[in-house]
Parts: sequence; structure tokens; C-alpha cells
Amino acid sequence: MEILCTRPGCPRPLNFFTDLDDSATLKTVQQKYCMACGMPLILSGRYLPVKLLGQGGFGAAFLARDRYTPAMRRCAVKLLQPGGDLSPQQLQIAQNLFEREAVVLEELGNEHPQIPDLLAFFPLEVPSLQPGKQDQLFYLVQEFIDGQNLEQELAQKSQFSEADALEVLQEMLKVLQFVHEHGSIHRDIKPANIMRDRNGRLYLLDFGAVKQVTVGAAGGARGGSTGIYSMGFAPPEQMSGSTVFPSTDLYALAVTCITLLTGKPPLDLFDSYSNQWNWRAYAQVRDRLAKVLDRMLLPTPSQRFQSAEEVLAALTSKQPPPAPAVSPPQPPSSLPTVVTAPPSAPAPPPAPPAAPPPATSPPPPIRYSRPSSALELLGGAAFTGFEGALLGVASVSLLGASGISYLIWLTIMGGLVFAQYRRLIEGKDLLVIAGITLAIVLFSPLRGGFSISAAIVTAVLAGLSAIAVTALFRLVYKLLSNIF
Repeated sequence: MEILCTRPGCPRPLNFFTDLDDSATLKTVQQKYCMACGMPLILSGRYLPVKLLGQGGFGAAFLARDRYTPAMRRCAVKLLQPGGDLSPQQLQIAQNLFEREAVVLEELGNEHPQIPDLLAFFPLEVPSLQPGKQDQLFYLVQEFIDGQNLEQELAQKSQFSEADALEVLQEMLKVLQFVHEHGSIHRDIKPANIMRDRNGRLYLLDFGAVKQVTVGAAGGARGGSTGIYSMGFAPPEQMSGSTVFPSTDLYALAVTCITLLTGKPPLDLFDSYSNQWNWRAYAQVRDRLAKVLDRMLLPTPSQRFQSAEEVLAALTSKQPPPAPAVSPPQPPSSLPTVVTAPPSAPAPPPAPPAAPPPATSPPPPIRYSRPSSALELLGGAAFTGFEGALLGVASVSLLGASGISYLIWLTIMGGLVFAQYRRLIEGKDLLVIAGITLAIVLFSPLRGGFSISAAIVTAVLAGLSAIAVTALFRLVYKLLSNIF
């Protein structure tokens, strides 16, 4: 079985353990350690990382298996390990945001079917790769959503139909209604944070930027924004670091919808010269939906819909969508500038539009497939036997049947076995090396007294013999493991 090391900077994160192919051993083994850096591999004693989903400046996301569930349930493991160029204050902010996501997932995910469940949250302190130091790592384990996010879906479709975009709008409004009623504001709604599973259900992801709010006597939300937002999706109050509201999420959801409807990024839909959103020319939608989205996109929070429930009512009512009581002021002169990492100070005032940076949301899930460990093992044995026979023919032809030729042959074979063990050569590399060696031996004086057919037969028989010996050894090993 293959297990990935989750230590950032591990020189060789892929580890292979044949004993874990046995289900009894897999359930009972205490721990396994990375062969390259010594990092504990079984997280919290139960989660086995098997696939890298993606990584960024603040850590990585892995697909893992829970060995203490009957079907080895899949789950997503998020690792927080910020780079060393952060100040202590910035590091503390990043840690607080990560812990906040765990708290919100525990409070909301377990109560709403379209928010991933929290399965575990734990720290891990391990010896650093730098002598005399310790690395502090934080892990969050959540429900794995097998599907793709809407950013990926849009790349495939180029443009959403009105029906598809309306489905996204209505489903996310229901989720936001639940989130807002529980005193939270998501603050990072965008296509990359909405996931559709293989059954078609939509999920809202990435609660790391969520804002907990308090409600005053007048019913207004209090609490300033920390300046975390995604370029083009955040409204003016969030960009400036001011107070955020439930309508802050509604604005971002509307930008998400017009992005899906038009197939264009927000920067292409916002006209900074006239200070307005110009999206209708790129999408075919009914007037009711267009008016609802336009009101959600108003720059002043008080002029937008004030709750997700209001938007849902406007979408289903037979009456025209209600207009704001006061004519709205002009939209901002620019869109958000960057997708920021957790800062140490409030966000600066809006700047002129810049080119979008790489997305910082967690990368999309990758479907898991169990590695064919036995096939890899027998393939490596076949290569070793085949290559060993060819190298033996070459060394005897070159130096004769002497101790020196045997020593050279043994050294080369030892190097090949070591390279396979450390996965310096694997897969197609083995076929390429074997083919090159065969060509050199057959079409050069290194073939000695062997005919071409004799050399090939010798190499093939040696490969088959190595497979047989390896299979027998593996069988004996499993029998002894079951006994002892």
C-alpha cells in the first residue's frame, strides 16, 4: 500500500508498505514512518493520506482513508503549515483562521447536508528537517466531496444556462440562509468554493474566512472585515476592511452567478469607466432573474436584499422584485485587487484592477484508485531478473568468468535494486532501461559467445524465475504474518 508523507518539503513523500496490503495488519499496526524524513504517516493513529489534492503557501490538502471504518471511508485532510517568511502575528492569524474553520464546520457541517462534516482537528509536533528544531503542524479532517467545483465545471461548459445558474443560486441561498441564521458570514463565495458531487448535490466549502457577527439593537451586524477576500467577488465594504453583513455574501453570490451565466471573469464584466456591472449583453436570462441579480450587486449594503430568504421570495413571487427605497450611489471605481493571505493589518483601500493571481482555494478532489502493489512488486522482480541476466552476459563477455566481473555485476545490481527501493526508477523507466540494455548486449561484442536467441531466452527465463521467487517469498511472508 502507498502512503504519502504530509511533511512540507519532504524529499521523497511516496512510501510503499507491502505488509499493509493485508487488512488485518492495516487495522492493527501502530504507526508507519516516512522512509525519507521519518515523519509519522498515520495521522492521529487512523488517517492514511493516499493522494495529494493540492497545495499552496499555507499548506496542502490530501485525500485520505480512515482505517477504522469498515469501508476505509475517504476523507479530506487539510494541513496548515505556513511558510517561514510570515511574522509571528501573521502566523497566529493564519492559525486562528484554520481553527475557526474547524469550529464552524463542527457547528454547521453536522447540521446541514450541504456543508462538509468535520471529522477531526488536531495538532502534530514533529522533529524538523533542520536539526534541533520542531515543526508545529495542524490538521483538519473533513468529509470528502467526490466531484468537481463550479470553476472546473464552467471550464468544461464555457457558459451555464439560465436553469443551471438558477439552480446554483437557489441552492446556495438555502445554505446561506442557514449560515446567516447561525450568526456567521462566509465572506468568500465564488465558483471554486462551490462543489457539485457525483450525485448532483451542491456543497459550500472553505469556511476559513468565515466571520462571526453580533447583532445590535437595530438589527445591524457589527464587526469589521479582516481584509480577506477573493478578487472581483467581494463588495466595497469588504474590500475596505469595514463591517460585513449577510448582504456581503449575497453580493458575492450574484457575482458568482453572472460569472457562470456569461463564462467571463468578474474583471471583464465590470466597467470601471462607467462604474457599473455590464453583464446582461453576454447572457440570455429572463427579466426577473436579471433584476434580482442586479439588486444583489448594488454597491451599498443597505440597498441590496437583506437576507437570503428575501432573495428566494423575490425569485418565486409573482410580483416584480421590490426596488430599493433610495436610488443607489455609484458603484466603486475598481474591483478587489488581490486574493490575500491572512494579513497582519486591515486591508488597504481599493487599488486599480490588476491581473488575477492564482486561485487560493483548495484544489479539486481527485478520485481515489487503489494502487496495484502486487503488480508493481512482481514487475520490479521481472526487471531485476531480466536486467541481471543481460548484465551477467555482458560482464562475462568483457572480463571473463572472474571474481572482478562478478563483483562489478553485483555492484550494478545492488544499485538497481536500491534505485527501485527509493523509487528513483519506476514504471516506464524500467522498460526503457531494460530495452536499452537489451539493444546494447545484442548488437555489440558484449554478447560474447551467446546467440541473439540464446541471450533473449536467458534474460526472459531469469525474469520469470525472479517473479516466481518473489511471489513465493511474498506468500511465505503473508503466511508467517498471519501465524505470528
